[in-house]
Amino acid sequence: MTHDDPSPPTHPTVLFDGVCNFCDASVNFVIRNDRRGHFRFAPLQSAAGARLQSEYGFDPSQLDTFVVIERGKAYLRSTAALNIVRRLGGLYPVFYAAIVVPRPVRNFFYDWFAKRRYRWFGQKDECMVPAADVKDRFLTE
Repeated sequence: MTHDDPSPPTHPTVLFDGVCNFCDASVNFVIRNDRRGHFRFAPLQSAAGARLQSEYGFDPSQLDTFVVIERGKAYLRSTAALNIVRRLGGLYPVFYAAIVVPRPVRNFFYDWFAKRRYRWFGQKDECMVPAADVKDRFLTE
């Protein structure tokens, strides 16, 4: 996808906080369990992440969660997480059943955890550098 191409990505794209240690661990977890290589990734702080945030109407300075962009729609917070687990291998798709919990309830717990993630897991000065074997799954533009 080029910058001038308004069409949605062909693969679901996960936008994540690239300086958050928990978020990096979560991306690595998804990579390990996404046996078909379904997802693509972009740190919120990257050029590709900022471009996608802008295209989908998010203020990059205000976004402190991760986003899944799929088929032209952006999913946030707990809904994004659930959309990821339903495509993973193993038993992880069973967690998608939590989609029946009302979104405000799910997001209350998501937000509670998200506010504490830096304190509990720390953060880095720079975004993660993907390993060579998965580098093609990270958007760079």
